[in-house]
Amino acid sequence: MSARTKITKPIGQEPDELELQVAQSILDLENSVADLKAELRGLQFVAAKEVEIGHGKKAIVVFVPVPLVKQFHKVQARLVRELEKKFSDRHVLFVAQRRIMRKPTRRARVTQMRPRSRTLTSVHEKLLEDLVYPTEIVGKRTKVRVDGSKLIKVFLDRKDHTSLEYKLDTFTAAYKKLTGKDVVFEFPVAASQE
Repeated sequence: MSARTKITKPIGQEPDELELQVAQSILDLENSVADLKAELRGLQFVAAKEVEIGHGKKAIVVFVPVPLVKQFHKVQARLVRELEKKFSDRHVLFVAQRRIMRKPTRRARVTQMRPRSRTLTSVHEKLLEDLVYPTEIVGKRTKVRVDGSKLIKVFLDRKDHTSLEYKLDTFTAAYKKLTGKDVVFEFPVAASQE
């Protein structure tokens, strides 16, 4: 079995070097780790991109088909840990490959309504949830500055504070690269005990 079987690409498109490296490392994990073998067998991904975080650091964003997202979530924590060992000094993020459909215009003959899951807002919301998985988003605030620019503040679950603190810059850079929106990830300050 080759690493190419882990990548789902449209006919005529060839995977690049980074995608082949990610596929090979997932295949190696499947063959070497006994308890991951069953979960990793049917998993495939669509693409992998390298994102600049800043300070010379990079992150790998792996795009997964939407039907396989739940299966990836089952092994994501362990898979990310193992892949970050293989790709040292690079963070690994798994995101669903979702499609945005344009808003129907007057001239377009539309036979069906556009599903809510294909709207720009919905896709960006789901992308935010995918980036921070396995933690949960507990709150969001949109701050509109005087010059009209928007900043989204995302509050993550406090219980994952220690395990995700070092990845917050990665989340911000990846979301900015994928959507063009400014976002800041924070952990809410614990309420003072009275």
